[in-house]
Amino acid sequence: MKVDFLGLEAFLCIADRGSFHRAAAHLNLSQTALSHRMKKLEDDLGLKLLARTTRQVTLTPTGVELLPKARRIMEEITSSFEQLRLRGKERQEHISIACLPTIASIYLPRILRGFLEDYRDVRVRILDHSASEIIDHVRNGEVEFGISIVSSMAMDLDIIPLFKESFVLACPKDHPLADSDAATWQDLEGEPLIRIGTLTGNRILIDDALGSRRDSLLWRYEVRHIATAINMVQAGLGVTVLPEFALGASRATDIVAVPIRNPSVVRTIGIITRKGIPLSAPAEALCALVMREFRQEKPAKGPRKRASIGG
Repeated sequence: MKVDFLGLEAFLCIADRGSFHRAAAHLNLSQTALSHRMKKLEDDLGLKLLARTTRQVTLTPTGVELLPKARRIMEEITSSFEQLRLRGKERQEHISIACLPTIASIYLPRILRGFLEDYRDVRVRILDHSASEIIDHVRNGEVEFGISIVSSMAMDLDIIPLFKESFVLACPKDHPLADSDAATWQDLEGEPLIRIGTLTGNRILIDDALGSRRDSLLWRYEVRHIATAINMVQAGLGVTVLPEFALGASRATDIVAVPIRNPSVVRTIGIITRKGIPLSAPAEALCALVMREFRQEKPAKGPRKRASIGG
C-alpha cells in the first residue's frame, strides 16, 4: 500500500485546528477538496479517523492512535526534504572540479571569466592535480567533473573527448637534437632522461608505448611535476619527454620541443564525469564553456614550442 501523504497532511491539519474550515484555509484548499482527501485516506485504511458533527470535529480512537505516528512521519519527511533542499542550494552556490595543472593555468582563467558573467555568486573550487588523482576525485564525488587524460578502461565514467596531443622531446636549444625535424627513442639511448612519476597518466602512456624498450633508456631523474622537469632541463641536468601542450606558455626561451617518433605517443584530453550522475546547473554551464573553448581554439602545435609550466 502506498502512503497517502496528502491525506496525512489533511488529517494532521484538521486535528491541529479542530476545524475543516480552518484546515482548508491553511492548506489553501476548498473544504470539498479537503473532505475528498480525508475520505480517500479513511477509505484506504478502512477505518474512521474523524468524527464530524455540525459543531465540531473530534478524533476517533483510531485517529488518536494514528496522530502521534502521523506527526512523526511528516516531521521526518519535512526534515529530510529540508536537508535535501539545503544540499541542492549548496550545489547551486558552490561547485568543485578537478583539472590538469596545465589546463588550469592556461585555459581555465579565460573560461571562468565567461562563467562569472552568468554565475557571479557561485564559488568554484579547482583541484589542479595529476590524472590519477583527478579520476579518484570524480569517482568519489569530491568534484562534479574533471578535465584530464581519458582512458578506455574507465568503464564507470562518462567521457567527452576534447583534443589529442603528441608527446615531444624537451631539450635545451643548444642540444644536438634541438635542430632535428624529429627524434627517435633510439636517439635518446644514453641521454640522461628526466622521468615523470608514476602518479601521472603521462608516465603510464610512455611506458605502455615503449614496452620493454623503456629499460634501455637512462632514466636518471624522476619527478612528479612537469614544472620540475622543465626546470631541470633548463639547469642542464638532462632532457625530458612531455605532452606538446605542456610546452606552450612558459617564458623560458632556452628550451625547444622536438617531435618524437618510433613510436609516437599521443594522449587524449577530455571531460570526465560519473556515469548516470547529473551535473548541477552551474557545473553543466561551466562544462559547456570548457567544450566550447576547445572547439573554438585547439591547443597550439608545432615542432618548436616554448616550455610551459604545468601538468
